[in-house]
Amino acid sequence: MKNTTIALIAHDGKKEDLVDFVLRHQAWFSGFNLVGTGTTGGRIANKGIAIECLASGPLGGDAQIAARITEGEVHAVIFFRDPMGKHPHEPDINMLLRQCDVHNIPLATNPATAQLLAGNKAFERG
Repeated sequence: MKNTTIALIAHDGKKEDLVDFVLRHQAWFSGFNLVGTGTTGGRIANKGIAIECLASGPLGGDAQIAARITEGEVHAVIFFRDPMGKHPHEPDINMLLRQCDVHNIPLATNPATAQLLAGNKAFERG
């Protein structure tokens, strides 16, 4: 049974990049429970990959994932961020990033760091 959960989040301009990343590493992701914010999770689910979809980011999905980190239910986060965009839910995003730091949760914010996580044998499958 899978017991390790990875959260998947992406800003609008990065959603397709994250979907492509998940598809390229589908075998690796299959060893984990996946949870995602609404729109991102929906796009991943549409590719036939099992993922629990929460609220969209602007409607509280980032906060839901942050809460799960605090409760010990999320063990890594892949969040493809758009550093050039303005986001009305920035306080929720900052809270999510803070919870990753507080609880020592691996956080990949771009394809290069996500690749390091996906290729790290120390990050065991669920």
